[in-house]
Amino acid sequence: MELGKGFAFVARQQLIRVKDESFKIDLVFYNYLLKCFVIIDLKIGKLTHQDIGQMDMYVRMYEDLKRQDGDNPTIGIILCSEKNEAVVKYSVLKDSQQLFASKYLTYLPTEDELKAEIEKDREILEQMKRLNPK
Repeated sequence: MELGKGFAFVARQQLIRVKDESFKIDLVFYNYLLKCFVIIDLKIGKLTHQDIGQMDMYVRMYEDLKRQDGDNPTIGIILCSEKNEAVVKYSVLKDSQQLFASKYLTYLPTEDELKAEIEKDREILEQMKRLNPK
């Protein structure tokens, strides 16, 4: 649900073999609204150029080995605890329509933040019920 609408879980730590090499992709989803695979790589530390090259390779492998006729191009997302802007600026991420890096938080939200989020969701649901009283 956190990813948004249309996501279907495909695999965790999916093994991909190419000739005598094996690779494990952290998370794989298929979005049936976008009609494409979404590959997610989780990084604990700062984003490196090796991480970007690895994701670029995973996307290319998925395009070649898994993508079917009618599917849109595979999307690669790298979630990292620290994003090095210089690495992003000078890497394939700058010009790619398919690769993304995003920073995530390494701490849990406070009780007040959780309450505010729940209240916000409750208000959205109530508003939807008023607009669609079925």
